[in-house]
Amino acid sequence: MRRARCRCGSLTAVCQEEPTVVSVCHCLECQRRTGSAFGVQARFPKTSVRVEGTYKTYERVGESGLWARYHFCPDCGSTVFYENEDIPDAFAVPVGSFADSGFPQPTRSIFERRRHQWASVTGTGTDHQF
Repeated sequence: MRRARCRCGSLTAVCQEEPTVVSVCHCLECQRRTGSAFGVQARFPKTSVRVEGTYKTYERVGESGLWARYHFCPDCGSTVFYENEDIPDAFAVPVGSFADSGFPQPTRSIFERRRHQWASVTGTGTDHQF
């Protein structure tokens, strides 16, 4: 079982299974959503996710022409889970919401044409202590 939550702790997604896929997305909307150069998300079957707490929903149409619905905490604004029209039986959960450095690494990278030249996800790096 894995628990994702918002920053203030009011909204939680409890995932009963391991993710079906972990991916990195370089699309412009993921960049805007995360405030980073990419988003990292894990997909779970909807039937294995229990949502606890109140959330608001923001819906948009993506570059593909399909909708995405983002569910976020009305208090702190953290997106805790979302769904995409092209994958109707799954929720995507931002990996950072799990706050688990041992989470499985991404196996897919999408919207590569939007990737920042300097961005690469290699699984190796230097740990800086601040």
